[in-house]
Amino acid sequence: MEKNSVIEAKELTKMFGDFTAVSAITFDVKKGEIFGFLGANGAGKTTAMKMLIGISKPTAGEAKVAGFDVASEAEDIKKNIGYMSQKFALYDDLTVKENITFFGGIYGLTRARIKEKTSELIEELGLQDHTDKLVGSLPLGWKQKIAFSVSLLHEPKIVFLDEPTGGVDPITRRQFWEMIYKSASKGTTIFVTTHYMDEAEYCDRVSIMVNGKIEALDTPKRLKEQYSAKTMNDVFLKLARG
Repeated sequence: MEKNSVIEAKELTKMFGDFTAVSAITFDVKKGEIFGFLGANGAGKTTAMKMLIGISKPTAGEAKVAGFDVASEAEDIKKNIGYMSQKFALYDDLTVKENITFFGGIYGLTRARIKEKTSELIEELGLQDHTDKLVGSLPLGWKQKIAFSVSLLHEPKIVFLDEPTGGVDPITRRQFWEMIYKSASKGTTIFVTTHYMDEAEYCDRVSIMVNGKIEALDTPKRLKEQYSAKTMNDVFLKLARG
């Protein structure tokens, strides 16, 4: 693994029967980078991410995440990453505080550390008046922010975010990205899938998947230059239409 890389994939492939969902993708992600993993729905983003976080074995190829092999060291990967899925990692029928305590326990934090992190998190999110409310009663944007903070509880090296801003309003999306920047500035690597092309502008580098393959990978600025495009959406349309 290259010295500065925290994720490395070589010819990573996933097949379901005769269907190739992810086709021989090769890329790396550097420490502290915000890496955008873009593509339309069905392009293979989530399938690729599932291999990287150790919950789906590759059919072929190899990948290392935080120095661990995705095929043989999945449990080590899970301990060293944070993960926020499209369909929240939070329990609606637990309070905000109970959710934090529960996930802190899963991540192996001591009781004292959980207490400390709970206070920090609640203050940071301004949830002092809502700690005993059921998560299910909160607005979607709040749930997203709490879920992201919970994925960082154990101070992982890398956080995987699977379409984290789906369905939230533009203001909440912007606030969410401010949280992402803050984490990256502290050295956490952010691997984020999205189908909002404007969010690609916020990433350090972007890969664009089309039909299971990475068709482009570079900084948003260089990609726009390469495809003579004004926006990342224009870049995407050019790629998607071949």
